[in-house]
Amino acid sequence: MTEGDKPRRLLVFGFDAGEAAQIRRIRSYMECGFQVLAFTMRRDNMNAEFQPFWPNIHLYDTQNQNMSGRIRAILGSLLKVARNRNRMRGTDVIVARNLDMLVIAAAARAMIRPRPPLIYECLDIHGLMTDQTLKGRIFRAVERFLLKRCAALIVSSPAFLRNYFEPVQGWTGPSALIENKLWSGPEGPDRPDPVDVPPPDAQRPLVLGWVGTLRCARSLALLTEAANRLGPRLRVEMHGVVHRHALPDFDAIIAAHPNVSYAGPYDYPNGLAPIYTACDIVWSQDLWQWGTNSTWLLPNRIYEAGYFGCPSIAVAGTETGRRVADGLGWTIEEPSVEALVALLERLSPVTVAEQRQALLRMPDTLFCQSPEDIRDTILLPFGADRPQTRHKVAGPTF
Repeated sequence: MTEGDKPRRLLVFGFDAGEAAQIRRIRSYMECGFQVLAFTMRRDNMNAEFQPFWPNIHLYDTQNQNMSGRIRAILGSLLKVARNRNRMRGTDVIVARNLDMLVIAAAARAMIRPRPPLIYECLDIHGLMTDQTLKGRIFRAVERFLLKRCAALIVSSPAFLRNYFEPVQGWTGPSALIENKLWSGPEGPDRPDPVDVPPPDAQRPLVLGWVGTLRCARSLALLTEAANRLGPRLRVEMHGVVHRHALPDFDAIIAAHPNVSYAGPYDYPNGLAPIYTACDIVWSQDLWQWGTNSTWLLPNRIYEAGYFGCPSIAVAGTETGRRVADGLGWTIEEPSVEALVALLERLSPVTVAEQRQALLRMPDTLFCQSPEDIRDTILLPFGADRPQTRHKVAGPTF
């Protein structure tokens, strides 16, 4: 971790300082002993009152689904970074999360002598990157150009490598998998004990949760229609940040279903335990970019839910479904209300309670990020002894 007694200086470029995954990752860097300086954007759809606990330089406020605004923010950020070049001296390694920040980070790297290695961290494959129009080809070309300047690539799902970065972008450099797991540092939440799982109660409705970033219109329609079909036998509870640009009728839809409720945003990580322990099962499949990103990703829901003993439901054949089928819950063959209702009708209180206890007996490491994973990945450009994640499987061509 250190060179002598001096901690390595880590320069982080993040797209939203208030986003839970970004907060979680920077906390993990600091607890691993890195000296962090971050340049971050800010969005107004989550954690509005949050103030960074790390040395942070605010770049710009941005909005979802506003590409022209994001491009202007990138250009303005280049000037802000240049004005802070003295603070970047001595940087040992740079990490950029998503393509916007990679553009800025590559420019920052050019201002630093000697030039530190640049690591690109990709949490999602944006729809633009799989678009087959001229716009998509331009964005892929920009990313491909920047990848040539990267020393390593971090992905949150192996499917991103085998379906996109290797066959489409031609990436052959070092890569590492850091899944969207919980960070269980000194302040991490306690895990329930299997013996504390309440006995099955056949008299109350089954509680199906949808937790996290709520932006998928197909998932919303699927869950509310399941609530319609099952009536008093099912209660759907939603928790998290609603992306209103993607779900403009969210409030009206919830109000139209008496057995569907929305509890609003929650505190991370302290709000997770009461949510997942109150749910019998959670809907963990993303359907927003079906066939590409949603089919390839591994969402943090499956790790949060599993840690707190709440089984997941996903769609078979997706990366999420493959992981859930490996003991984390149940899968349905297709993302249809018929398939979902059929599964829910088969799940008895005893079956759900047994699955919850089985999850709580699984090791924490299945759901929590280890300091070694974080530290070794950041040191990958320096020859850290960590096996690379390689997946030579043919993928689509865009």
